[in-house]
Amino acid sequence: MLKVLIVEDSRSFAALVAKRVSLDLGFLVHVAHDLAEARALLAEGAEYLAALIDINLPDAPKGEAVDLVLEHHVPVIVFTADISDAMRESFWNRHIVDYVLKDGQENVDYVVQLLARLRDNPGNKILVVDDSRSYRHAVRRLLAAHRYHVLEAASGEEALARLEEHPDTRLVMVDYSMPGMDGFALTREIRRRHGKDVMAVIGVSAVGGARLSARFIKCGANDYLNKPFLVEEFYTRITQNLEMLDHIAQVRDMAEKDFLTRMYNRRYFFSAGAQLHALLARRSQPVTVAMLDIDHFKNINDTLGHEAGDAVLRQMAALLASRFRVSDIVARLGGEEFCVLASDMDADRARLLFEDLRATFEATPVIFGEERISYTVSIGLCGEPGLSLDEMLREADRMLYRSKSAGRNRVTQYEPRAAELPPQVLAAQRSL
Repeated sequence: MLKVLIVEDSRSFAALVAKRVSLDLGFLVHVAHDLAEARALLAEGAEYLAALIDINLPDAPKGEAVDLVLEHHVPVIVFTADISDAMRESFWNRHIVDYVLKDGQENVDYVVQLLARLRDNPGNKILVVDDSRSYRHAVRRLLAAHRYHVLEAASGEEALARLEEHPDTRLVMVDYSMPGMDGFALTREIRRRHGKDVMAVIGVSAVGGARLSARFIKCGANDYLNKPFLVEEFYTRITQNLEMLDHIAQVRDMAEKDFLTRMYNRRYFFSAGAQLHALLARRSQPVTVAMLDIDHFKNINDTLGHEAGDAVLRQMAALLASRFRVSDIVARLGGEEFCVLASDMDADRARLLFEDLRATFEATPVIFGEERISYTVSIGLCGEPGLSLDEMLREADRMLYRSKSAGRNRVTQYEPRAAELPPQVLAAQRSL
């Protein structure tokens, strides 16, 4: 469990903040009311995500607690009732995370949001591109204070190589003036490879002002910073751009994922599946399409209720998700029907995997209250080379209904030379 240290002489304010941090984030909170108590807690060797420190304590009226905690390499958020320009400059020179005024509920909300970002920031990769080593070092230090995963590049060409190595980079800071590829050219190339909705670009320059800002935006940048910049502006723009990516990802997730099972939905499957199938065909790599359907699912809903049926769907989805790779597509097409597009998987391997999966479904009952709900799944496979995705789906669907007609709870694999069922028989099977 992540831990947070609060050093605050106001017991009521410390209790308020501790309660919010504990309830909203699930963190373990240690509270010290003066410098001596803080020193004792730090001496115990606990690892803290961050420390929230009152700048003015009875035994540390000049911010000594901040220096103490920073000596233990713990990120610091400062509490203060008031702040002057000199104090603000002093805080940033000590490389704190941020300062928060103690003047309203909204500032407690801000502290909670800030701690959540510190928790999540190691998963955010930021690439700093500048030919000045000293500038890169300064920016790295600012970003490290917020626990970001920082990458560096001294040129546009090196930046593109770094992005090849780290395609999950979320934000790139691009200096305009660099030898070789300048910031505009680099931004255009980044945009050719990565959309604005997945990777933010912030242009940076010491010259040019508004005109340079406009050109960066036209080249595909999300934002722009003038050098030299205020530390607060720097952090605000970084946070704002990453939060925008988060919001876009949430909207995309809502559009592409099934709410109940968190699997991809029908819309996503046909969009992404067509692209993946085409890519595998160009590479002459094998692909298997599987259609899966829960047997007698209506009986579960009718007998035990729809909540029980939902529990079965969620467990089946979890088992499916645990068996396949990121390179595969697993989706709930609707009702009790799921589909898998398994990349680089030939027919023999697919048969073994799905037979094992079928047995796992049969052997894994769903615990729903006091009920143990057993269920089985029928599966149809198609891994025939040369077929389009629509043709593979159609044949996998035919094999699924052959599994149903043969008694359910089995895997049937498409064989192109096998005798086809008459259309009237296939139509009758669809009512099973």
